[in-house]
Amino acid sequence: MPLTDTQRLLTPKAAPLSDFARLMRRMHIDGPLLGGLLLVSGFGLFILYSAVGESNRLLMNQVVRLSVAFAAMLIVAQMSPDFLRRWTPWGYLAGLLLLVLVLTWGEVGHGARRWLDLGIRFQPSEVMKLAVPMMAAWFLHDRHIPPRLGHLLIIAVMIVVPTVLIAQQPDLGTALLIAASGIIVVVLAGMSFRVMVGMGLLAVPGALLLWNFMKDYQKQRVLTLLDPDSDPLGAGYNIIQSKIAIGSGGLFGKGWTNGSQAHLEFLPERDTDFIFAVLGEEFGLFGVLTILALYMFVIGRGLYIAVQAHDTYSRLLAGSISLTFLVYVFVNTAMVTGLIPVVGVPLPLVSFGGTSMVTLMAGFGILMSIHSHRKLLPH
Repeated sequence: MPLTDTQRLLTPKAAPLSDFARLMRRMHIDGPLLGGLLLVSGFGLFILYSAVGESNRLLMNQVVRLSVAFAAMLIVAQMSPDFLRRWTPWGYLAGLLLLVLVLTWGEVGHGARRWLDLGIRFQPSEVMKLAVPMMAAWFLHDRHIPPRLGHLLIIAVMIVVPTVLIAQQPDLGTALLIAASGIIVVVLAGMSFRVMVGMGLLAVPGALLLWNFMKDYQKQRVLTLLDPDSDPLGAGYNIIQSKIAIGSGGLFGKGWTNGSQAHLEFLPERDTDFIFAVLGEEFGLFGVLTILALYMFVIGRGLYIAVQAHDTYSRLLAGSISLTFLVYVFVNTAMVTGLIPVVGVPLPLVSFGGTSMVTLMAGFGILMSIHSHRKLLPH
């Protein structure tokens, strides 16, 4: 119903957008989310500078990789959710094909076959971090919500197939994270409490079955979690040194570049998986809470975008990307502090890395696309 002249006079007018805001809108960039990501990345470079010591080359490589990752985010943000939804099945199938190629022709490194060299060396498992939740959301887009049992079984197959292929590389940590991203979609779709309880009960025999297929070094990581002091100079060394570093940081830490555990090289993998221990030692509890607060802001913004999304596909996908990011943060910090076994998951946007960072930022590009292309309801 059109507004009367009196209503038009009484209705407050929106403040005019600045030139910068117009540019951000045209580029489909969400300002708060971009600000949070820049703060996390900037803080990460600050920590990495201390972790790598004299190696300026590694720091510059990280800057280049962050630039590529943010460029990927910007490119993906231009793609509408409808476009992404149409191409989701093809992306998922392409990812499965790449995983099969890895098992047959992939390059071997550190005892694992995880990489393909198609002119650019990359890990196809990274593609599935987005392809699996996108496929689950695509399947549920036009179907009954909450999903029926038959639909749950189909989604289970969609999740299990890439999970098993990745576990065969072997890369159990990535496989479990990808499975989690698909499960989150189903939970957000309104899976009943009874089904969740049933899945929880099945997890016990499932874990026992998984134990029989785990490699010896993977089993050792679990046993080390239970008693790291049983092998303090071997399997338990990493986690013991990590705990010492974090505990010695106290409230405000030893100061930037003054961490003894890191700079005297007691702390292993301090620029990748265990960089959180460097943060705890040099910036203390204050620094830890700061980075966690930044992460929570990014996750909260992502969940807000999910709530504002205009269709089932966008809502489920945005929610899964946001909560999967939370899982990544939890797994790394819990791993470094000895709450869960070491699974080789980097601290997002802080640890030195390449393909995983691009995949992560492409996910945030999807969030920005969902938010900028949403259909606003008229007032």
